[in-house]
Amino acid sequence: MVATMDKGAKKEILLSLFMFTADLRPNDRAYTQTLIDHIKALLAMGYDGFDLPIAAQQMDDHQAEIDSYARFRQALDAAGLETVRFTTNVGTTRTFDPTSPFREQREGALAYLKSRVDITSILGGKTVMAGPIVFPYGVFPTLDSGTPLWSDALQDWLEPRYKLARPIIEELASYAEKRAVKLAIEPVDHWETPAPNMVSDVLGFLEGVASSQAGLTIDSAHVVLGSSGPAAYQADLRTTVAQRRLNYIHISAPDRGALRDSWIPWESFLAPILPVYDGPFLIEVFNAIPAFLGGLHLTRRKFWIPGEDQPVAGRPSAYDVARDGLETVREEFAKLKYLSAL
Repeated sequence: MVATMDKGAKKEILLSLFMFTADLRPNDRAYTQTLIDHIKALLAMGYDGFDLPIAAQQMDDHQAEIDSYARFRQALDAAGLETVRFTTNVGTTRTFDPTSPFREQREGALAYLKSRVDITSILGGKTVMAGPIVFPYGVFPTLDSGTPLWSDALQDWLEPRYKLARPIIEELASYAEKRAVKLAIEPVDHWETPAPNMVSDVLGFLEGVASSQAGLTIDSAHVVLGSSGPAAYQADLRTTVAQRRLNYIHISAPDRGALRDSWIPWESFLAPILPVYDGPFLIEVFNAIPAFLGGLHLTRRKFWIPGEDQPVAGRPSAYDVARDGLETVREEFAKLKYLSAL
């Protein structure tokens, strides 16, 4: 049976802190205060919560990281933010790779991902950890000669790697369930990462993972830029819901920038989701900060950040883009509610 959502229920709308940073720098007290200032300003606009990027680290001392985020959480609480909704964004790395052919490296990846679940639990309580947590983000395979693998050769290379990763994600899901954290594996576009690229890719991977605690993120940008169309999207969504794996929805423009007047097919994307999903919706804008320039090949100008950058006359600030994005999403929700009542 497919779950149905109360049409009158308030929809939680969160903002990704990718608007400002890819690293919370939890040991930097001054920067923690800067983020608190941003969060308070955005709450005043009407946001219900925030997605926190947990930066990748190459260190093995995960406990030290966990402790640093616990202190960060204490600072949020002390600032009066103890009831704000927080989710997290996490990615695997070349070092911490669940798909590695080497058992010790896969075990290291599992320890790394468990530490991210712990951090997520500390920051958000009963919440969601989303992101590319199967294949390392942005790491494309090559032969020993340096020749990259594409198309059929890439797909043949991927399958045994998926098989190796399944027990890791299964154990991670069990660990996350005990901490009330849902996993939301995110398919990401093929020019950003080799796999998984589409919702169907994640569903295929999860056929070998019994726990529905391991589910999916569905992101409008990746759906629009993927190689399949609306019919496949709706079919994959039905399968995801039937398996109780729809754990997060991201709303992002195809260029990962401002939402207002972007090429998001609002009705096609949201209309099938609203009746079956009652979780948070995340507005995800990747600002043109140094961390994203090369990986996303950003050519647009930065949205200047109040309190950090000098104001730029005639150009929108990060706050302007955040405010417009929230208004746009609310308008689209209202339109779809009206259409559903006709």
